[in-house]
Amino acid sequence: MALSSYCTLLPSNINPFSIPSSLFNSLNLSPFWPSQKVVKMGPLTVSPMGFGTWAWGNQLLWGYQESMDDELQQVFNMALDNGVNLFDTADSYGTGRLNGQSEKLLGKFIREFQEQKGSQRDIVIATKFAAYPWRLTPQQFVKACRASLDRMQIEQIGIGQLHWSTANYASFQELALWDGLVAMYEKGLVKAVGVSNYGPKQLLKIHDYLKERGVPLCSAQVQFSLLSVGKDQLEIKSICDSLGIRLIAYSPLGLGMLTGKYSQSKLPSGPRALLFKQILPGLEPLLNSLGDIANKRRKTMSQVAINWCICKGTVPIPGVKSVKQAKENLGALGWRLSSDELLQLEYAAQESPRRMIQNIFQTR
Repeated sequence: MALSSYCTLLPSNINPFSIPSSLFNSLNLSPFWPSQKVVKMGPLTVSPMGFGTWAWGNQLLWGYQESMDDELQQVFNMALDNGVNLFDTADSYGTGRLNGQSEKLLGKFIREFQEQKGSQRDIVIATKFAAYPWRLTPQQFVKACRASLDRMQIEQIGIGQLHWSTANYASFQELALWDGLVAMYEKGLVKAVGVSNYGPKQLLKIHDYLKERGVPLCSAQVQFSLLSVGKDQLEIKSICDSLGIRLIAYSPLGLGMLTGKYSQSKLPSGPRALLFKQILPGLEPLLNSLGDIANKRRKTMSQVAINWCICKGTVPIPGVKSVKQAKENLGALGWRLSSDELLQLEYAAQESPRRMIQNIFQTR
């Protein structure tokens, strides 16, 4: 039954998005319905937030173990059951022998979900193709795309994305990347194409090149958060808005720094600890502001940080590797920060002297 049908069961003076959780449970409804239920991303219709799957297979940074797969299936199911249909991955996600594991798991989870639920949900997989130095021709990128399709055992990818530009160090390879996207699109292997880690100048160049070839650029994925919103990111956002490209915001929680779960005396394990040690001491104004708004809103700091990205017109893709994290991320949907709260957060971000280090592959 559609939401509008359920709403007819309620008195006219009740806002369906402020219904107590007990009533949702009695009607078997989800309390995470977003007030803005879908957004357009090129020819695709996606949820206002997606889930990032970098951790699905990454042992080095995120401590992945194959014993986590059952819980990851629950995370995937929970996302779909609550209206989240966008999942971002990459052909390079995974460590060592687990390279490509994220795509394999997504394919497995799609099949098991469909078997369990008996339904064909509109699932949008956005995968990224690495600009490895041995991928020098468009045909090699088409081959990479087919390999991703085989790993996921699906017929078509939602968005085929270039993982990064080689303009900074191997400009001769760049045209092969672009022609590879064109070939994937023309062969029907992907519904739409996008880029990742492209700065303003390169973003304009590839947009114009693809447009001449009759291929619309539907998305641009960059690091975008309260911790990473400098001049380049804002210029990229402005270009996206003017050209009808949807900005996908990766790392909306600054690798976890905006969750409020860490401090100088409580650092994450692994390589992240070194970065956190450098940046956390300068984040007090921003973290205090996030905490203040979270308390007033009865939300978590993570939910406030993700909601900020949504309010800025981006589609954030927070990473998730547990049911607890999935529930928390879903709590960023169904409400919006006020204009005063947005300004408060942005002022606090400016007052915080530290910023997230930009991806080394992001171009100008």
